[in-house]
Amino acid sequence: MRHYTRGVNDAPLTPLLEVRGLAKRYRTDRPPVFSGIDLTLAAGDYIAIMGESGVGKSTLLNLIAGLDRPDAGTIRLGGAEITALDDDDATLLRRARMGFVFQAFHVLPYLTVTQNVAVPLGLLGVGRRESDARVGEVLRSVGLADAGPRSPRELSGGELQRVAIARALVHRPQLVLADEPTGNLDPRTALQVLEVLRGEIRASGGAGILITHSPTAARTADRSLRLTAQGLERYEPTP
Repeated sequence: MRHYTRGVNDAPLTPLLEVRGLAKRYRTDRPPVFSGIDLTLAAGDYIAIMGESGVGKSTLLNLIAGLDRPDAGTIRLGGAEITALDDDDATLLRRARMGFVFQAFHVLPYLTVTQNVAVPLGLLGVGRRESDARVGEVLRSVGLADAGPRSPRELSGGELQRVAIARALVHRPQLVLADEPTGNLDPRTALQVLEVLRGEIRASGGAGILITHSPTAARTADRSLRLTAQGLERYEPTP
């Protein structure tokens, strides 16, 4: 079994993410959900992917994360070919190199904010002193410096999503995958959260993919793509 780690001072690899010829189908008697997906991201890239409901945006994210298997194509992250990994190795790679932000915050209500954010570090075996330092740093960066001892039940929706962002970034992942992360927030709070997400991805030296239905959300990314059954294409979201 491989072990995937990324030190604080490791130089980012370029390209960081390479997706080539990706295709997925769920029934042999139906056309593929999509095919011919090509995507390259370098460190610092932050893109939005849009598309009609049911076109496969979340499926694409699951494939990139190694949570599902494509029918064709390859996915490489930092030199590791995700599509060649078994389930155990894919899990180790996700823990060490990826961060996830979802529409549902998935914050654990019985843990404090600090404990929630520290979960990825615990899974990676990071020591208490280093964990406390990283958690404090990332909470400051998302504007929640004083929220550590609080219960999630005391927080607003926008604050909960900032906690989710902090948790996704605390272990300094190479790739952040965000699936409709502001779908439950009001427009003003959503923009604030997205600005935090973009800024922190850039500061970490990783890359990010935002899945969204919202043209407003997509415009916070560096560039936007639209997913169709035939692949990804450049897209300029309109107001």
